[in-house]
Amino acid sequence: MKSWLFLSLVGITIIIIILGSIPVRLAIARYRFPQPQAILTLGGGRDREEFTANLAQTHPNLLIWVSTGSPNSVVRQIFREAGIAETRFYLDRRAVDTVTNFTSLVKDFQKHQIKHLYLITSDFHMSRARAIAFFVLGSHGITFTSISLPSKELPESRLVVMRDACRALLWMMTGYTGASFKVK
Repeated sequence: MKSWLFLSLVGITIIIIILGSIPVRLAIARYRFPQPQAILTLGGGRDREEFTANLAQTHPNLLIWVSTGSPNSVVRQIFREAGIAETRFYLDRRAVDTVTNFTSLVKDFQKHQIKHLYLITSDFHMSRARAIAFFVLGSHGITFTSISLPSKELPESRLVVMRDACRALLWMMTGYTGASFKVK
């Protein structure tokens, strides 16, 4: 019984240390890189991709990632019409949901030495995106500045936000995204 209690306390202590380190890592990244170095757009509507193309016009040195979203041909056309070179943007189709939008790209951001990015999604979806980004990006020392697009949709429920925050935490600890847990 005592060994079970000891192991439980050790496990809880490790989780607290890991979770406590994320805000520190985010603060350090924001201090060292106060301006975003890239744009991440969570797919889910042409309006997000059009907004991203417009933002990219005013930030010509930023690389762009669009995770899932509209068909590749549509996204390419949007960026081409905005005068954004194809060498500046990456279309990533690995994600199957919001958690995997982040988990599938975090290594790409590390490869490009990105420590701060713009996070673009719709306003109704931003709470969930921020919660997941806190765990997935934050655990890798990548901070974010969120930009939400207005919509007419109601904000996602706290249950959905909590579910995916827990899935992001699960990914941090195990490398498993829990995508099969997705419930609409």
